[in-house]
Amino acid sequence: MAKKVVLFCDEFTNYYDVNVGIDAFELLTQLGYEVIIVDHEESGRAYLSKGFLEEAKMLAVKNVATFAPIITEDCPLVGLEPSAILTFRDEYLRLAEDKDAAQKLAKNVFTIEEFFKKEILAGRIHAGQFSTAEKQIKIHGHCHQKSLSAVEATFTMLNVPKNNTVTIYNSGCCGMAGSFGYEVEHYDISMKMGEDTLFPKIRATEADVAIAAAGTSCRHQIYDGTSREAQHPVSILKSCLK
Repeated sequence: MAKKVVLFCDEFTNYYDVNVGIDAFELLTQLGYEVIIVDHEESGRAYLSKGFLEEAKMLAVKNVATFAPIITEDCPLVGLEPSAILTFRDEYLRLAEDKDAAQKLAKNVFTIEEFFKKEILAGRIHAGQFSTAEKQIKIHGHCHQKSLSAVEATFTMLNVPKNNTVTIYNSGCCGMAGSFGYEVEHYDISMKMGEDTLFPKIRATEADVAIAAAGTSCRHQIYDGTSREAQHPVSILKSCLK
């Protein structure tokens, strides 16, 4: 019987990076999981980043009510955009009206990288499901991911194919920081932040090396600052399937 997983289709995936959502659905399905998508509200990350707490609270209340009855250890909630899915484990615990439901729900909410790591350690995902072609990958960690999760989970996930060579950039913030880098008054400092460590490392990376970045803002900033196209880890891992 296929293990069930509920995929949280956050607002960034839903409107900007649809291909990432499709890749995640197809990857999980081909690995034998039953992927469930339900109607839900956006995460509220955009409201939270600008201090609109009342608006974010309304979304938190609705999402907890939607997911708390269906999410369990055997049917976890998995998300693609770190800043969106991690709201369930951070801000929602304070914003939700039903604190007990929010706490219970948070225990079974994972970034997709965390979910893959758990499944790999359990032996349900293994090298035999993937190609043996050689691939070099470098990972840029998202700031939310570094704070509330771990880039190591991405490292574990992308190392499953036998001949993948994976390393993690020693890089700071990309400089985008949500919508910060899109605002004209912050553009220059945003680019300076990218130039501090990340952009030079990206430019020094050979063209045949895949660049993994879980955050949509990171991927856009990398492209704008270096003209290199970074991919979500699920898209890279999907390309490694047999």
